[in-house]
Amino acid sequence: MADSVHDTIAVRLSDAGQRYTDVRRSLVSVLAITDRPLTLTEILACAPSLAQSSAYRNLGVLEEVGVVHRVMGADEHGRFELADEFSGHHHHHAVCTQCGTIVDIDVPDHDEHHLNSVLKTAARAADFVMTGHRVDIVGLCPRCAMQQ
Repeated sequence: MADSVHDTIAVRLSDAGQRYTDVRRSLVSVLAITDRPLTLTEILACAPSLAQSSAYRNLGVLEEVGVVHRVMGADEHGRFELADEFSGHHHHHAVCTQCGTIVDIDVPDHDEHHLNSVLKTAARAADFVMTGHRVDIVGLCPRCAMQQ
C-alpha cells in the first residue's frame, strides 16, 4: 500500500480527533491486500498479534471516519473492507445466501455509468440526493449452487 494512502488515512483520523495507531495501520494493511471483505476472524488470522477486542474496537473507529466499510452478508458476521477511495477501485458484492460468502464484483466502466444513471433516477424519484452507491448481488456461490 502506498505511503500516500496511509498519509491520507492519518489526516482523516486526525481530522476526527483520532490517531493512526499501529493497530489501525495493521488493520488497514491487512484489508489492503485482500480481494474480498474479511470477517474479524479472518483479519486476526492475517495479523495474529492483534487482540480481538482491540481489532474490533479499532475497526469501529475506522468505519466511523469512512476508511473501512462493514459489509453484511446473509449470516450474522459482518465483514470489513477498505472504502473505495482507499482500495483504489469502486466495486460491488455478490453475497451467498446459503454460506455467507461475499466476493467483490467489478462492473465494466460503461455498465457502471449506466447503473449509476439508473440509480440516480430512482433516487430522484424518492426525493433522495444520491452521493454514491453500493450494490449487492444476492444468490448462491458456485459451491452452494452445486449442492442444490
